[in-house]
Amino acid sequence: MREILPVLNGWYAAGAPFGLATVVAVSRSAPRDPGAAMAVGPGDEVVGSVSGGCVEGAVFELARQVVASGQARLETFGYSDTDAFAVGLTCGGEITVLVRPVSPAHDTAFGAVADAVAAHEPVTVATVADGPAPRGATLAVWPDRVRGTLGAEGLDAAVTADARGELALGATGLRHYGPHGQRREDAVAVFLHSFAPPPRMLVFGAIDYAAAVAGIGAFLGYRVTVCDARPVFATPRRFPDGVEVVVDWPHRYLRGTDTDDRTVICVLTHDPKFDVPLLEEALRRPAAYIGAMGSRRTHDDRRARLVEAGLTERELARLRSPVGLDLGARTPEEVAVSVAAEIVALRWGGSGEPLTATAGAIHGRPPAAR
Repeated sequence: MREILPVLNGWYAAGAPFGLATVVAVSRSAPRDPGAAMAVGPGDEVVGSVSGGCVEGAVFELARQVVASGQARLETFGYSDTDAFAVGLTCGGEITVLVRPVSPAHDTAFGAVADAVAAHEPVTVATVADGPAPRGATLAVWPDRVRGTLGAEGLDAAVTADARGELALGATGLRHYGPHGQRREDAVAVFLHSFAPPPRMLVFGAIDYAAAVAGIGAFLGYRVTVCDARPVFATPRRFPDGVEVVVDWPHRYLRGTDTDDRTVICVLTHDPKFDVPLLEEALRRPAAYIGAMGSRRTHDDRRARLVEAGLTERELARLRSPVGLDLGARTPEEVAVSVAAEIVALRWGGSGEPLTATAGAIHGRPPAAR
């Protein structure tokens, strides 16, 4: 959803109604996660995707219908064993899609939500998916305010409390309530779509490899910062648009920067005076991934220096060095793909092996043991 919001907000600001389809539930080997979205706007323009191509044609027609009728629809798509060419998912999974009309008349908070997401402000959108409540009704929940209603005061109160909890976790999914927000009932299905600020990627060392890593990091949805102590290298024109460039000693910048369990740290300096104090700081703070570039010889020397600095084996075990997966990469762009592949594999528990060498479901596999 996040990537298509600028287009949707343009339609909304122009007063042009559009149909918004959102994946609210998946099972088995579904190709997209809850929150994936597709919209059909003026002139039948289509943005986004809910299945990677399997059911987009049917969803397109549904979106046109809900715009014409003003009534939201909930549809489930799965694989048809009797007719492989029927509308469905050839991967064998199942997705449930909520399609609702959006316009200033149907959703008074949509523009404010889009502006908040663009400004990296946390917000959760709660939408009635099914049950004895107005399907498609929305409630936008910020940490300090709400806009909209789901049709009942008690339901609004219960969902607001849960939405703020989900927002703190960055979680998205269906929750169930009674018609007036009763916790022990499941008559009303409400989809909570959390827009937490994007995770950060911190790239240290403003070299040619850094420009490629920063570019692919932005493509993956990270908010990217490149830091280097050398102003001659740390110049914005050397990096993709939207990448923040900071001139500072890496360890000092990191010490003054908040990180969390989603943060990615890429150390590309491979110079002991920069990377040893930087990694000493990085390996003792929250982060999803900490990788360092260099040869095996550089790695061995760096590791010895970190041990001398007092880091424990448990702390050192977090370091991915040499950085990246073994793809035979040579150019900066190929190395960036290698680094990105390792980040994605670590995030989702992938093995890094070719899919031809694995068995079982491709989508939605449980994380591998670590």
